[in-house]
Amino acid sequence: MKVENPVALRFILQDDLYLLNADKSFYEKREILPPVIQEISEPEIRTQVDTPVIQEPQPEIKTPVIDIVPQEAKPEAKTPEPAFNYLGKNLKNFLILVHYPDQEFIADAHLAALQNILKRKEFSLDDVVIFNMAKYSTTTIAQLAAFFKPVKLLLLGQASTPQGMTGLTLNMPKTSGNRTALYSFSFDEMMDSVDNKKIFWELMKAL
Repeated sequence: MKVENPVALRFILQDDLYLLNADKSFYEKREILPPVIQEISEPEIRTQVDTPVIQEPQPEIKTPVIDIVPQEAKPEAKTPEPAFNYLGKNLKNFLILVHYPDQEFIADAHLAALQNILKRKEFSLDDVVIFNMAKYSTTTIAQLAAFFKPVKLLLLGQASTPQGMTGLTLNMPKTSGNRTALYSFSFDEMMDSVDNKKIFWELMKAL
């Protein structure tokens, strides 16, 4: 039996033991160390205290609300077109100016005579406009030109001349740009004069 601690031998072997001289010096020099008891330190308990974080109030940033109100388009100022009352449809831009204070457009007998002349030129009443200047005494030639855009202009009698119309000579056709104007007799001046009718017809053939 091998016993490392000789103290324990006294419990195992109760009889008296006798050491040899050679072994006595070994056991005498050996120091029996007391058992080391380590103290168990209690774990340090740390209480973590959460330090409150004080946040500084942030200034509220307000985004300005901009109301975008669409601007209404201003209506373009336009000169109102005059309300004209006339006879015909102006299909070939042929404007005929007459003067009849007692008629809406033209006397029936004169209208029949005019239609016969137009028929010889292969024109119908729909191709022309018969405009009574007696009903529109303040109307200018500029207004008539803008409204009817005539290529041919016939004035029957001096009284049918609109305001602003100058430079015309009796029975002398005048061309300006793409417009040809003729100032001639009225039907009252032609009905009892064969010569006036002939002159007028010759001028109309060229118009």
